[in-house]
Amino acid sequence: MVLTGAGCSTESGIPDYRDLDGQWKRPAPMTWQAFTREPAARQRYWARSMIGWPRIAASRPGPAHRALSQLEAAGRVALLVTQNVDGLHQAAGSQRVLDLHGRLDAVRCLACRHTLARGDFQARLQAANGAWLQARLPEEVQSAPDGDAYLDGLDFSGFVVPACPACGSGVLKPDVVFFGESVPRERVQTAMAALQQADALLVAGSSLMVFSGYRFARAAAQWGKPIVAVNLGRTRADELLTLKLRQPVGQTLAQLATLLQAGMRDARGAFSAMP
Repeated sequence: MVLTGAGCSTESGIPDYRDLDGQWKRPAPMTWQAFTREPAARQRYWARSMIGWPRIAASRPGPAHRALSQLEAAGRVALLVTQNVDGLHQAAGSQRVLDLHGRLDAVRCLACRHTLARGDFQARLQAANGAWLQARLPEEVQSAPDGDAYLDGLDFSGFVVPACPACGSGVLKPDVVFFGESVPRERVQTAMAALQQADALLVAGSSLMVFSGYRFARAAAQWGKPIVAVNLGRTRADELLTLKLRQPVGQTLAQLATLLQAGMRDARGAFSAMP
């Protein structure tokens, strides 16, 4: 089983949250509690997301995504569990993907559970906030992780967050797991079942500082399964690892895919030459 994190997507131009020591590089992201309880927090979130979303929408798979797709096609990956919400593993061709934290390209109503595409909601946000954009948006905006953008010091009180188009009043939230929110139980169960059947766990581009990912390394260790991590910095599971490669994840996985493909060709040639 493969478990991936933000390091797989940084090569696609999507910023990550943590430094090489696993510490926050930027202010902590929006929490479930703030988003659901505070209208001002929702205004701030959707204003920043409206500016940051186009970068996510335009991102393309990097070498790590393509290599993992090749490894799956070669029969090496039973399940790819990703903590990322950008959909780039699927865009690269991976089929057996579990989006542990959901997908940013969907928006869900917390009242009626209606779902709409993030691109459609983007159009609604822009239509409702043309004047706000013209009056407030600075000339340069720095991108943040997960489709966010840094808009420090702005007044968001005039930003309009459209209500659910289905029920007319429900709060719309990106269909992702926020900090402080629990991962749906069925996703965890699916991943654990796959891990039980797998020969080993490969962690690619994740510090595992968040328990939702760390739990799989802990379970693999308890079950006596080898754990390999490819990550430039420290991980929460360093003491559990069988092997750690402090190398760029895209380059390393691409080399792994090439070596395994070459090995399979050599093996086929050897077997075909046997009497």
